[in-house]
Amino acid sequence: MTEQEKQINYIGPFLTMVFLFLIVGFLTTANTQFQGPLKEVFLSRVGDMKNTFATLITFSWFLAYPVCGGIGSDWISKYGYKGTLIRGLLIMIAGLGLFALSSFVTMRDLGADLVFGNRIIPFGFFIFLAGSFVVGASATILQVVINPYLTACFVKRTQPVQRLAIGGTANSIGTTIAPYFVTGIVFGGAAMDQINVSQLVIPFLMLMVSIFLVMLLLTKLSLPDIKGTRAEAGQVLDKSVWSFSHFTLGVIAIFFYVGVEVCIGANINMYAIEMKVASPALLATLYWGGMLIGRIVGSSLNKVPPRTQLVVTTMVAAVLVIVSIVFNDPWLLTMVGLFHSIMWGAIFTLAVSKLGKYTSKASGMFMIGVVGGAILPLLQGVFADTLGGWRYSWFIVILGELFMLYYAVFGSRIRQIAD
Repeated sequence: MTEQEKQINYIGPFLTMVFLFLIVGFLTTANTQFQGPLKEVFLSRVGDMKNTFATLITFSWFLAYPVCGGIGSDWISKYGYKGTLIRGLLIMIAGLGLFALSSFVTMRDLGADLVFGNRIIPFGFFIFLAGSFVVGASATILQVVINPYLTACFVKRTQPVQRLAIGGTANSIGTTIAPYFVTGIVFGGAAMDQINVSQLVIPFLMLMVSIFLVMLLLTKLSLPDIKGTRAEAGQVLDKSVWSFSHFTLGVIAIFFYVGVEVCIGANINMYAIEMKVASPALLATLYWGGMLIGRIVGSSLNKVPPRTQLVVTTMVAAVLVIVSIVFNDPWLLTMVGLFHSIMWGAIFTLAVSKLGKYTSKASGMFMIGVVGGAILPLLQGVFADTLGGWRYSWFIVILGELFMLYYAVFGSRIRQIAD
């Protein structure tokens, strides 16, 4: 960033990005928390495949990241940061509309059930999966803007990883309140066997109106572009972002990070139900609440390098998961959130370091790694069905922590700097 750009007051744009990060976190976690309730509503007739089908909700959401990340970076070059954000919010409104439509179709019995052998799935479930993908696409596009903007925008007395941690704090506020939004507001605190699909319509219509108002407000705000972080429209980059090894390995690291984060955040409630914990939603709230606390702490670490942060957090998280498996205790998994909290910011900062004009392009490609949030929880659901329970399925989380530790120590070292 030039000295002239450092004179621009980025506080307003910075706060805007932080707020949008809150929305992304809220909707991401709300989506995963529908797994348990919708398993009862939609999937009562799928036999022994309930866990596998339920995790398709999360799979659909995170599948959008590799599909739409490149679209987001292309839009930044064509429409700028602000134009891309507005288009992303329009897509979010459409996806929320599909959520509401899935409920309406099921209530009115407008679609034929799909039959797979002796397994029966209502058509409305597939509309919900489509909505999950579309809202996930919106979240992808928003993050393609948010992450590099927070990294590059100059705010006095902060470093890039610290600004990402502040954005992550807002993200965690959204993720922390989302489980109780689903269980307490959408489903009115009803027991699993009393949930009715009709309870979905009004909350999603209210969310659509809220996002529309946010979009209108955004059109009135000033959001200056940051030079040197994106290719101009029509400009051809002479290298592939994949030629930078610290970036390529960073994408793999984020694959495992998002995968293991969502494994715990999305599946811990089903593990708790299996263990007959009285309030399964409490475990998810404690996990995401731990991430909130960790990000608040991380936002004050202006002198601790991101590599050091990543080494310490991955080691402790791996130990906690191992102990949880040994004692078959889901409560220990909630503590992992505290250490998962600052991994995203640390990995992203390391991955895009010294990329210059390749930064926005790399941010879009970076989203490919987020598909880990689709694949690893789905694999875990398959393992849980195969193994007859969730206990040993958590080894998949340990694998992810170990790769991130490798990235922190070796893979993140810069071997090539952008021109």
